[in-house]
Amino acid sequence: MAIPKAFISYSHDSQDHKKWVLDFATRLRNNGVDAALDQWDLGPGADLPSFMEKNLAVADRVLMICTENYVAKANSGTGGVGYEKMIVTADLMKSVDSTKVIPLIRQNGTHSVPTFLSSKMYLDFSREDQFEFSYDELLRSLHGAPLFIKPPVASNPFTPVSATPPEKTGDGVLQTMRVIVKTFEATLEGDILMYATLLGKASMSRIMFDIYLGQAAEQGLISRTSQGNIKLTSKGKTYAVEHKLIRT
Repeated sequence: MAIPKAFISYSHDSQDHKKWVLDFATRLRNNGVDAALDQWDLGPGADLPSFMEKNLAVADRVLMICTENYVAKANSGTGGVGYEKMIVTADLMKSVDSTKVIPLIRQNGTHSVPTFLSSKMYLDFSREDQFEFSYDELLRSLHGAPLFIKPPVASNPFTPVSATPPEKTGDGVLQTMRVIVKTFEATLEGDILMYATLLGKASMSRIMFDIYLGQAAEQGLISRTSQGNIKLTSKGKTYAVEHKLIRT
């Protein structure tokens, strides 16, 4: 599986904030994300625009850490943040529904994002007691491992009445066919069913059973052998399916 690449965009608000970003990026790398950060890759004399363009181009996701200062710079188009915004905006224009950019909020009492990201869902990293929840959601998104997976759509549980033959109360043929079909399904060899076996499973007298067997035969659902045993016909099998006497 490919290692996800994430470019971290942030403003150098303070040393404390830079340390927070450094720790955050380090944790991402320790959790299987190839996080790109200027604090590792840039030194004195380095070309900042080249660094931004290269890493923004190859990144799978861009993590924008939105402090109040970051949002102000992005909206005014100043500094490195403004340059990154210009590049990212051009990339987003290629796909309006792009999910490449993820705003991460780190503010005091506000939840502002750059204007061009106002329609994007964000993750809130402002509160320490919510940090682990937001981090888990972010990491799952980067690795394509959502906590919840949409289940497949099952078949329609409602069968039209017209497609289900009505069952008569006390339908003796239906009861007899239920015994025949159940025995047939349990038979591993051959398709001849012993009369004595079926009678033993039928919850009725022999006389009534014989009457219902005769009616089933008249309807073409079964046939009788010369020894009086039973064979389920093709019509009988269709009857079994229509009356839901078997598991489909």
